[in-house]
Amino acid sequence: MADPGHVPDLLAENERLRAALAEAARPLERPLERPFGEGGGVLVDPRLRAVLDIETVGAIVFDMAGRVREANDTFLAMSGYSRQDLTHGLLTAATLVPPEWQATSRRVIADLQAQGRSNSTEREYLRRDGSRFWALCAATRLEDGTGFEFIIDITGRRQAEEALRCSEARYRTLFAAIDAGFCVIALRFAEDGRAEDYRFLEVNPAFARHTGLEGAAGRWMRDIAPGHEQHWYDLYGRVARTGEPIRFIQPAHALGERWYEVHAFRVDAPEAHHVAVLFNDVTAQRRLEEALRGLNETLERQVAARTAERDRIWQVSRDMLGVADADGVWRSVNPAWTATLGWRPDEVVGRSSAWLEHPDDHDRTREEIRRLGSGEPTLSFENRFRTRDGGYRTLSWRAVPFEGNLYCVARDVTEQRERAQRLVQAEEALRQSQKMEAVGQLTGGVAHDFNNLLTIIRSSVDFLRRPDLPEARKARYLDAVSDTVDRAAKLTGQLLAFARRQALAPEVFDVVARLQGVADMLDTVTGARIRVVTEGPGWPCFVRADLSQFETALINMAVNARDAMEGEGTLTLRIACGAQKPEIRGHAAARGPFAAISLTDTGIGMTPAVIDKIFEPFFTTKEVGKGTGLGLSQVFGFAKQSGGDVDVTSRVGQGSTFILYLPEVPAPDEPGRPVPAEEGLAPARAGQRVLLVEDNVGVGRFAAQILNDLGYVATWVTHAEAALDVLGQDAAYDAVFSDVVMPGMGGIELGKIVRQRHPGLPVLLTSGYSHVLAQEGSHGFPLLHKPYSAEQLSQQLASAIGPRRAPGSSA
Repeated sequence: MADPGHVPDLLAENERLRAALAEAARPLERPLERPFGEGGGVLVDPRLRAVLDIETVGAIVFDMAGRVREANDTFLAMSGYSRQDLTHGLLTAATLVPPEWQATSRRVIADLQAQGRSNSTEREYLRRDGSRFWALCAATRLEDGTGFEFIIDITGRRQAEEALRCSEARYRTLFAAIDAGFCVIALRFAEDGRAEDYRFLEVNPAFARHTGLEGAAGRWMRDIAPGHEQHWYDLYGRVARTGEPIRFIQPAHALGERWYEVHAFRVDAPEAHHVAVLFNDVTAQRRLEEALRGLNETLERQVAARTAERDRIWQVSRDMLGVADADGVWRSVNPAWTATLGWRPDEVVGRSSAWLEHPDDHDRTREEIRRLGSGEPTLSFENRFRTRDGGYRTLSWRAVPFEGNLYCVARDVTEQRERAQRLVQAEEALRQSQKMEAVGQLTGGVAHDFNNLLTIIRSSVDFLRRPDLPEARKARYLDAVSDTVDRAAKLTGQLLAFARRQALAPEVFDVVARLQGVADMLDTVTGARIRVVTEGPGWPCFVRADLSQFETALINMAVNARDAMEGEGTLTLRIACGAQKPEIRGHAAARGPFAAISLTDTGIGMTPAVIDKIFEPFFTTKEVGKGTGLGLSQVFGFAKQSGGDVDVTSRVGQGSTFILYLPEVPAPDEPGRPVPAEEGLAPARAGQRVLLVEDNVGVGRFAAQILNDLGYVATWVTHAEAALDVLGQDAAYDAVFSDVVMPGMGGIELGKIVRQRHPGLPVLLTSGYSHVLAQEGSHGFPLLHKPYSAEQLSQQLASAIGPRRAPGSSA
């Protein structure tokens, strides 16, 4: 609220300015003898001279079109213009008067023309810099028809009035809105100087709610409540006399046995004896305090009893109890520390536990203490403390921060952890034993399968050596050898996929279309008595994975379902696009989107024990020699390498469902059609040279022979370092054909160096297995998988070399 003492000063100044302006604005008897700006100029009319002596009075002469013809220095200082601006005619009604005051300016000119003078007005003027100031103005018409106006800058007064108005508005708003009772009283004193009554000058709306007194404004307190306590009058009288504010809580029996919290302070002049009172009815609070006081007395008795019980627990507890500060320094510990660790309480109190912690647990323990200091409780935390005899005990902690301290309890779990460790070791030993048994099964199965394949190859080769073998039979035996090699490669591929060591060749494809394609050929795998049903969306769903491995995974799951249904039942293949991957075998869930490909059979189902091992290496429920246990392992390895996972649900007698999750990817920008691979051999052009790098002597000789038979000039070296030496001496080669896995420098590293030293020289890699390829890929080099055929080698080389010309050919 604005200081009321300033109001008389503002009013007096306002009246003084108006009186001076009214006197100066009386009609002039004749115009000025010389302009304002000339030194020593004297105004004939002494009233004008008196006005111009006032520093805050400006004066201008203007015509009826609003153009200023003359102005005194005071007005020029007010408006920020110079006398040169005046001479150039820059002072006009358009430049001096804001748009919203133009109508007032025109009305003043109209009054001058009609009656020779205008009433005083308050309006805004524009300064040269565009800012504004308030002015009190009055004008009169001179004998020559021009206007003469006096201007007094009242900006300061207007701002003070506005501040006073805003302050008064805020005061009234707060006075009405405040929830506490508020009143202004005027005290009446007796002849002995004691306050004997007070009258309410103002009360706010909350006054009646807090006191129950309606219509109190203007009335005396003894008229409203005759029995009001004398000490209230004495308190208010002291405030009025001394001017010192007071606060107190007192009962008011005359107002219905109520209690009030009061803040009283003097307002206005001391002789007015006006006091402002702000108060709250705290009767409910006082009653609650009294009830709480009685309850506290009861609780104190109960706390005393529980404290004695707590002390007994502190002494006899077998758990280690302790109180530490926020830095982990122990303030007190119970006797269980001695029983568990051997240290006396006085050896622990006053120190942190850092000297007791196992070195491997120190950082974790410090971090846990810092976390506790932030207010977060410890639900379970384990570390090891040193005992007096030099050993260590494993402790399981729980701690709660409270009022700056840490309240801790620790239980010795050394024996439990040792038993658990022994159990884990026993389980691991059993697991290894089971794995060794599975390896035995795998050995039998793989040996059986490979011996069958080798039998076909050996027999076919024996027949091919016969000189009189007919061409038809020769072609049949050659096809048998080729098909057998493919089957052997597929068997090793399953082994590598299970181990997640196979180098995948990912590509983007529509999994909906591929699932339908695999389903169409499953009849040959499952047999005629198993009905295959497919369910999927009517739109594409794209993933990025190895297409061959994807189809192999589906076939492996279908074969597993066929065996579970014993050759008869229904196999349902479904696809859900945009799925979320749930938590699987302890691995966190993922929001996706994922393509979820599920195969559901109506077979015998599986027990939980079998489900736990279904994807383990070499695990199979089939008889020895009837399965290697790698089918579902291949599915698991493929899913993990592709960024997904595989899940299984099953109940005995109710079938099983396998769900393969693969991450979805956006559709290709331009899917296009696949270009069919060329068939047949692609012989070399004349003079093309290939540097062969192969450490295996047998494979190296055979690969060199194939290259020579294809028409290439082959140079064979057995390691990468030798290849770099050859290229350093003679770089005129058309391609480098290198194995990936070699002693010393591998094929990928060799390819990177060749790419750096001999840009444009193609590098073709080959491998049957490489953990580097499986983990990192081929780094952009074309890759030929072992075992490979002469046809595959010729096509890959021709594609890698492309249009590169033979050495020495003309451009």
